[in-house]
Amino acid sequence: MRKLFLSSALTLGVLLAVAPAPAAAQPIAGNLRIGLAEDPDLLDPTLGSSFVGRIVYAAMCDKLFDLDAKLNIVPQLATGYRHESPTSLVITLRPGVVFHDGEKLDAEAAKYKLTRDLTMKGSKRAGEINAIQTIEVVDPLTIRLVLKAPAAQLLSQLTDRAGIMISPKAAEATGDKFGLNPVCAGPYAFDNRVAQDRIILKRHPAHWDAKNHHFERITYLPIPNSAVRLANLQAGSLDLSFIAPSDAPTVKADPELNLVVWDALGYTGINFNVNNGPAANTPIGQNALIRQAFELAIDRKALIDVVFSGMFTPTAQANPASSPFYVPAVQPPARDIAKAKALLAQAGVTGRVPVELTVTNSQEAQQAAEVIQSMVAEAGFDLKVKVMEFASSLQAGYSGNFQAYMIGWSGRSDADGNMWGLMHSKGTFNYGRHTNPAMDQLLDDARVATTVEDRRAIYAKVWEMQRRDLPLIYLYGGKHIVGIQKGLTGFQPVPDGLLRLGGMRFGG
Repeated sequence: MRKLFLSSALTLGVLLAVAPAPAAAQPIAGNLRIGLAEDPDLLDPTLGSSFVGRIVYAAMCDKLFDLDAKLNIVPQLATGYRHESPTSLVITLRPGVVFHDGEKLDAEAAKYKLTRDLTMKGSKRAGEINAIQTIEVVDPLTIRLVLKAPAAQLLSQLTDRAGIMISPKAAEATGDKFGLNPVCAGPYAFDNRVAQDRIILKRHPAHWDAKNHHFERITYLPIPNSAVRLANLQAGSLDLSFIAPSDAPTVKADPELNLVVWDALGYTGINFNVNNGPAANTPIGQNALIRQAFELAIDRKALIDVVFSGMFTPTAQANPASSPFYVPAVQPPARDIAKAKALLAQAGVTGRVPVELTVTNSQEAQQAAEVIQSMVAEAGFDLKVKVMEFASSLQAGYSGNFQAYMIGWSGRSDADGNMWGLMHSKGTFNYGRHTNPAMDQLLDDARVATTVEDRRAIYAKVWEMQRRDLPLIYLYGGKHIVGIQKGLTGFQPVPDGLLRLGGMRFGG
């Protein structure tokens, strides 16, 4: 195996030349090496909140339900469900499932995990499943979720981290340190982790679908610099890697690689701190007119063309155009410097407006921030860019240690997963702590509504309020772009971007 080319190969922004591996280079048998754009946060499905963490969970931690390529909800650790009434959901579990420590998955274990999500201090899942009032064990393989009210979104939440099952024995033994040595029920078990360097999983022979998983080891390698990820992919040091849009033509032209591009569910936006501690006390944090002016100074299409090779889509809402909850009337405004300056004058601004924008340390995020910095300067903003390591930036977001924070959201199949947690005053991912009681009520109402049409109509009203307050500027929706060694077969893209390893193998 060729040596992994590390980010330290960059000196003064110049990538040292790396020759691609010769065509005869072969992957290590049984070891799948995956390049990630960031290092995941804590690997605890109750406390974790990163997309790259979800990618690791997809191999390590099975869920009650999963999504197929068409975003249909399908059984995984559950075998099925039924609604006894609008407020009673019965879930049956797959028999014979064992966690990585040999403990059995049963109804008590499922109740334990859901209760942990609802009650654990710092839980990122509580708001996602807070429709649950009680969890009842019906029999060893059946649970009943008694709901406070009908909850249109709940089943889709169980296709994500709320639906991940963990060993109660391991969780009780480690508490809030569970993420340092997670014990789940997926096809691959946690082996070890070196922060900012690698995460290694090993095959779980007792997995209920072990025959469909063909690797002995999975190695995740966080490489924030996209040029370095590309170099390692071309050199044969990575078998599969997320790549930058600007690198897609290079991968497509490489005879040893396959390029896979597909539509994503998520978006990238700028969150403003409007009510989360002392850092909210800034002109842009306290005045919606100034935030509106900031948005009008941004040319989304030009930003996408420059940084993302035109591959992404401008947006002003959380749900992609493919979603049944998309509201066509909500469109991003055209850049208008004159109007932006007029709004600043209306807000009583004299002089230039200072704003500190926190971004992650990925190459694309920094480039996007620099383009935005140049754009908004023309309207009268002095934008300072603060670069942080990915997981550290998340903690800064939660604690309110930011003025403006540009971060992506990987997207969910149901609109509630893209909106409630980020827009409701009680939402875990409402970094700026924006509060609007009328918006809260609408977001709650949408959870109770029973038809797509009714929910979409409610969300249209939410967007009217959001566009006035503008606590978050939605910039663009993306695509998933992956480069794969041609010897690796069986890859199946799903819009959520998670890497499902079942059926994948070297050599077909």
